Amino acid sequence: MTHASARPNAALVLIEFQREWLDPEHGRLNHLVEDRDLLDAAVRGAAVALAAARAHGVPVVHVPLVLTPGAPELAGWTPARLGLRAAIPKAGTWIEGDPGTEFAAAFRPAPGETVVRGRAGASAFAGFSDLDLILRRLGVTDLYLGGFATHVCVESTLREAHDRGYTAHVIHDACAAFTRAQQDHVREHVIHHFGAETDAASFAAALDAAQQFLAIDRLEAGA
Repeated sequence: MTHASARPNAALVLIEFQREWLDPEHGRLNHLVEDRDLLDAAVRGAAVALAAARAHGVPVVHVPLVLTPGAPELAGWTPARLGLRAAIPKAGTWIEGDPGTEFAAAFRPAPGETVVRGRAGASAFAGFSDLDLILRRLGVTDLYLGGFATHVCVESTLREAHDRGYTAHVIHDACAAFTRAQQDHVREHVIHHFGAETDAASFAAALDAAQQFLAIDRLEAGA
């Protein structure tokens, strides 16, 4: 495991912290999570990371998935016969206006935080997502990822972030898959090919340390 970077050009990217995952009443995907402890731990870890980012002025970028009825955004150039492109329209998940697309209460964007628009696919960069434009406008080079599901959307975002030239870190205790086996596979066999992993406490501690170093630099500069 690596420790979170103290680089000033970092952003916390939260993927699908929506009621579809986090609301037992309105979340159909919530009902499919087999390892409930893993999901609960991810909520706690993400809350730690989010609080630290907000406290230290690190940009927070929220990446929901919201599709129009029938999910035509997933049609692409060929008929959607396989994968999520076919499964999502059949399941009727992620459709605009459904309560499941709303942000979970604890993870609603704060004033000034960015919400990605136009995403259509597993990766946070997919479709007409404006994520890349947002990150480049902010001067972000280092991404810290949390979200759901680890082996689908988080992994897809990690891979694409790598290929687009970003330095990507997965905050593993701010993510959850349906099962522990899926989570462990990504941690053991995927992440190191495309980035690194850290945990929420290390991320928060690195931000604390960065602020202390900045304060020291300012004192020395003024001496």
